[in-house]
Amino acid sequence: MENLQKVRQRLADAAAHHHRSVDSITVLAVSKGQTAAAIAAVADLGVTHFGENYLQEALPKIATLAPRQLCWHFIGQLQSNKTRAVAEHFDWVHTVDRLKLAERLSAQRPFHAPPLRVCLQVRIGPELSKGGAEPDTLEALVDAVRSLPRLQLRGLMCLPPAEADFAAQRRWFAELRELRDRVDPDRLRLPDLSMGMSGDLEAAVAEGATVVRIGTAIFGPRASARVESGA
Repeated sequence: MENLQKVRQRLADAAAHHHRSVDSITVLAVSKGQTAAAIAAVADLGVTHFGENYLQEALPKIATLAPRQLCWHFIGQLQSNKTRAVAEHFDWVHTVDRLKLAERLSAQRPFHAPPLRVCLQVRIGPELSKGGAEPDTLEALVDAVRSLPRLQLRGLMCLPPAEADFAAQRRWFAELRELRDRVDPDRLRLPDLSMGMSGDLEAAVAEGATVVRIGTAIFGPRASARVESGA
């Protein structure tokens, strides 16, 4: 698929420019709104990580594609009444922003499954609709989530305001990286930064993204344009 080749080249160029290994960056293909067949076509090209925003849309696709043993990431806004199904069917959750949700995910994670890998969503910027923990509460939240037995805390995630200018994009991502480095200067408790989408992945790579959430640049434009956690 030409789109995927272009994304990989963009990542490789950005990584080289900022003296990073491209192997340290995971492409998370945001597959909301896509069919199982479209996901399978991208998986055939070597992508194994897929992100979904909507539980009811995701579950049939996860079941259909189960023989492929893909890694599924929940990247939508998480509600308390959806935590059991998310804990049962996903490998990662990127949008944990309060302790109550983390506690429910841990309690509901099946014991036959490995610990659920989670990222804490942090509010970066003024857009209250996007959710996220407040930066000044992060350290306490990190300590609390790390104590939960069925979760593995992996890092931080953000959804900054959309910017067209590279320098402006980079400033938002730098804010998340600097916050992570203050809370975890050795980068042992929070090794991952889930940030960057189709339009700003280069700026995210410049500031240390380890997971980039790419939807439209891989699958093409979607019919709707709701505010999402990956594009």
